[in-house]
Amino acid sequence: MPKWTAIAATAAVTIGLGVTAAYVLTTSGPKSCSSATIAGGKAAIGGPFTLVDNKGATVTDKDIITGPTLIYFGYTFCPDVCPLDTARNAEAIDILDARGIDVLPVFITIDPARDSVSAVSGFVEVIHPRMIGLTGTPEQIKAASRAYKTYFRKNGEGEDYLMDHSTFTYLMGPDGLWEFFKRDDTPEKIADTVACFIDQKA
Repeated sequence: MPKWTAIAATAAVTIGLGVTAAYVLTTSGPKSCSSATIAGGKAAIGGPFTLVDNKGATVTDKDIITGPTLIYFGYTFCPDVCPLDTARNAEAIDILDARGIDVLPVFITIDPARDSVSAVSGFVEVIHPRMIGLTGTPEQIKAASRAYKTYFRKNGEGEDYLMDHSTFTYLMGPDGLWEFFKRDDTPEKIADTVACFIDQKA
């Protein structure tokens, strides 16, 4: 049984900061919506993918990212980090809804061996009614992970193995990456940043 229904107080998986933190270089000026600069530019993160959504339909990045989109890579068996992070993202979505700002929350599994369409569907339905869950073949998941410069690795054997993985949330638009958020960013900060970018691009 997936363990995402029982959220622990502390993280039990290793976060791949050694891989992803290299993209964070300097803080930007106070007038910018962005809180960090990314090595290689924002175009270095994001790209095409083909996956299967929580209704069983094959979709591409063009189908999913049609407007402001929050994307998180995780897995449904995750005992604590993924439920906490996706619940935080869902809270930010609700804050934005109250402001009349429509943003799509997306969950992409990094554990396709266990995360069937049914498993992903059950997970996202609990987190947020508008959240889209995506799975696929191991090759499709690896391709999406590479595009977004995420890290994941199987940890352990048997049915109850865990997955070490990075935990950034990406704010994407049809034109590419707008911003990314770390685990300690609050729902309010995420909502304010998203609103800033939308106002800036209006």
